[in-house]
Amino acid sequence: MTVKVAIAQMNSTVGDLAGNRAKIVDLSRRAFEAGADIVLTPELSLVGYPPEDLLLRNAFYAKTQEAFAGLAADLAQFKDMHVVVGLPLQDEKGVRHNAASVLLNGEVLGTYRKHDLPNTTVFDEKRYFTSSDQAFVFGVKGVRFGINICEDTWFEHAPMRARAAGAQVLLVPNGSPYHMNKQHLRYETMRKNVSAQGMALVYANLVGGQDELIFDGDSFVMDAAGTICAQLRHFEEDLQLVEFDGATPVPQPLATPLTTEAQVYQALVLGVRDYIGKNGFPGVLIGMSGGVDSALTLAIAVDALGADKVRAVMMPSQFTADISWIDSRDMVKRLNVRYDEIPIKQTFDAFRATLADEFAGLAEDATEENIQARIRGTLLMALSNKHGSIVLTTGNKSEMAVGYCTLYGDMAGGFAVIKDIAKTLVYRLCAYRNGVSDVIPERILTRGPSAELRADQLDQDSLPPYDVLDGIMQLYMEENRPIAEIIEAGYPPADVARVTRLIKINEYKRRQSPVGIRVTHRGFGRDWRYPITSKFYE
Repeated sequence: MTVKVAIAQMNSTVGDLAGNRAKIVDLSRRAFEAGADIVLTPELSLVGYPPEDLLLRNAFYAKTQEAFAGLAADLAQFKDMHVVVGLPLQDEKGVRHNAASVLLNGEVLGTYRKHDLPNTTVFDEKRYFTSSDQAFVFGVKGVRFGINICEDTWFEHAPMRARAAGAQVLLVPNGSPYHMNKQHLRYETMRKNVSAQGMALVYANLVGGQDELIFDGDSFVMDAAGTICAQLRHFEEDLQLVEFDGATPVPQPLATPLTTEAQVYQALVLGVRDYIGKNGFPGVLIGMSGGVDSALTLAIAVDALGADKVRAVMMPSQFTADISWIDSRDMVKRLNVRYDEIPIKQTFDAFRATLADEFAGLAEDATEENIQARIRGTLLMALSNKHGSIVLTTGNKSEMAVGYCTLYGDMAGGFAVIKDIAKTLVYRLCAYRNGVSDVIPERILTRGPSAELRADQLDQDSLPPYDVLDGIMQLYMEENRPIAEIIEAGYPPADVARVTRLIKINEYKRRQSPVGIRVTHRGFGRDWRYPITSKFYE
């Protein structure tokens, strides 16, 4: 007998109980009209994921239950259709669970409570929830469906228990955040832990941006042999019906996988769109420099929000090269965004005059460079305060790693778009975007990068070559490799010592940086927790 399962790849908003409820009803209506027997929504779909310390508030559970009761009544109109809804539950003793309930004809058919609670990288579910060890299986047209939630399927226990309880198909609501090339890891893990048990799998993942996390969707269906039978869209909401012939999914055409650059670019666009949209900002401000980082940030912002919500501001000094002006004007013209120029020379001269007595007899150094950066930060924040638009910072991961950035200067802002993008990847993303349409002037991509805070300045005057810096950073910061191994990998010992030292001593800066989009498996955010005060060096 044929069973139709609808995967509702939805973009929930944390805490928007009414909005999420309405979205589940709409998706369920569309699925019902298409003949669905089951609708599978993502992890904690009713409340959004991750709710973090909202989960410590009793009122959050009470309001969730009110919304859930209303949702059950809303869904009763879709006769005999099973809808799997993710929500947090709190019992009369105060025990809390990450759960998924099956609604049928206005009633709760049953509830599964998550077994494996992740407490690594960006996750801390053991802070909020208690583990459960009970399987839940239900039948639809002679086929037995079990439920696991996200992390459950990254280990063997919960899938084995579902199989032992009679499950033939495993329904898995997910809140699985994106990092580069994660989809391959998901496939292999599901083959190991679910297909190996002789079960087919329906994997429904959240899509959307939540602060620094990006959820890529990429929901899929896998048969008991480990073959991908259906694949939903990348980085977009989607609803797809998959037919099962008994417990075997009927294969559907599969889209071509995205390149790494396309994945990352789309993740950044989604992250900006959702951070700005969900938080209600009217638009964004970007400080243009004529360099590659601000160029990439501008392109992403326009693709995410539209040109009408983006304003670019050039703040030249006496050290700004003519080509920086020319290239900035060229790019904003290509993108049709509002563009203004606010020179800072006069302001900089006033700062130097004010500090002349204090600085008498002392050579100019990074102090004067940082004053320029802080003038620019102050101007951008003033425009933000006055007009309501949020400032997008333009610093990349390489700069954040080694502290090549100015507190209250170029770090001033509300959202760090490329905070987790290494400089070498910045160039690859620019090339990808220009392959779609030519928006970034070629000279921006070929000239040597410079902060232009002194005459004839180049980044490489202060830093190792970016391919060297990025390689060391990846091995040390992202992969936790020992210094000896990094040197053995071919990186110069002096560069390794210098970069790793800079990473350590600049933690105080990173703690004061805006939240930014995470696209690697370890970014400078939720999953980087190093002490500022520390005497340990390795």
